[in-house]
Amino acid sequence: MAHLLIMPRQGNTVESCIIVRWKAAEGQSVQSDQTVCEVETDKASFDVPAGASGFLLKILRPEGDDVPVLEPIAVIGERGEDWQAALGGAAPAAPSATATAASAGPAPARVAPAASATPPQAPVAAGVSAVSPRARKLAAAEGVDAPNLAGSGPGGRVIERDVTAALAGRPPLTAAAKAAVLAGAPAPAFGTALGGRAGLADLGSKAPSAPAETGNVFTETPLKGVRKLISERMRASLAGTAQLTFNGSAAAARLQALRARFKASDPALGLSEVTIGDLVLYAVSRVLPRFPNANATLENGALRVYERVHLALAVDTPRGLMVPVIRDADLLSLRQISAQAKRLAAACQAGNINPDELSGGTFTVSNLGAFGIESFTPVLYAPQVAILGVDAIMPRAASGPGGTVVLEQRIGLSITVDHQVIDGAPAARLLKAFADAIADIDLLLMA
Repeated sequence: MAHLLIMPRQGNTVESCIIVRWKAAEGQSVQSDQTVCEVETDKASFDVPAGASGFLLKILRPEGDDVPVLEPIAVIGERGEDWQAALGGAAPAAPSATATAASAGPAPARVAPAASATPPQAPVAAGVSAVSPRARKLAAAEGVDAPNLAGSGPGGRVIERDVTAALAGRPPLTAAAKAAVLAGAPAPAFGTALGGRAGLADLGSKAPSAPAETGNVFTETPLKGVRKLISERMRASLAGTAQLTFNGSAAAARLQALRARFKASDPALGLSEVTIGDLVLYAVSRVLPRFPNANATLENGALRVYERVHLALAVDTPRGLMVPVIRDADLLSLRQISAQAKRLAAACQAGNINPDELSGGTFTVSNLGAFGIESFTPVLYAPQVAILGVDAIMPRAASGPGGTVVLEQRIGLSITVDHQVIDGAPAARLLKAFADAIADIDLLLMA
């Protein structure tokens, strides 16, 4: 009997995956452990094995399709077998407008788009049952009429990304405008209030006419996957928080000396690969428990303070910014933090990070020191309420003996907090505590 290959569930938080590339063509012989396609979530990319040996009888969903998890994407069976029997005899659905299907034959040659197929879906009841709980919660908070959205989930169900897409098409609202939209007023298409937000005067407005073409050649690429997620999160972070940034620095002499000793140490000790960044992560993990309101998230008007430090670190990847989480960092040794940081960063770079390791952070560290950045304004990774930016180690003027001026190696630090829950003085004390811990990193390791 033919094997129905379904879109696998990649972690508990993933609702759908985009088919990036089919690595096998229709009619091609495949083995059960052979990768037949590459898929991408909003967080990482994954290879999908065939799951059964035989022939790839039919590709049901072409490249570019955003497929809900657990939906069929291909049929594998014996040559000549009726692939439609695996779908209960259902006819294939119309192809996606932007998709490109694989051709039949032994080689993965490209031909005209082939029809994709989707198994029959049970109809979803009208009203709230047609909207997922997460989508309903987000829609209620932002004043979106979720039941009237075009759902991309199974059976046309409206899921969270559909609400997010609707929000991306309108500007952020002032408090008064949001209250009016929640009460049933038409949502605006653009805003004329401060910061581009839409106020009461903009309700029901239509987008202005597009400017005339200049004749300049351009390439237009829709945002999707990780890039789209970053765009949505950064915009939501700036629109929904009161961000306040402080800049400072810490003496780096002991930090550099300790790093040099570790690098020259016996590899059997497991310390030779410890970096400056790892030492900073360790210092942060030990300081945060003394400032619980910074190891917290703000959601739906409630501050959630955490006992354990789930330390997130910003990682630059070819696909965009990713933020994996070192869980229980305050309980880990320096070697363990270093090993975890390297493992998570490598998985992000390779695109095979477990999606569950990209959520649940309580505080984030973003390190741009390797790029020579002396100071920057890190953006909150909402709903977290604080983030530490680590800058380059630079020579800076300092007071020496007898009133002289000397050059001292110092590492720059930039902290951004949500001023809704953290005032200026506590934020300044937190930054000073980080600086003191980093300056005396050797003593901290002995504590």
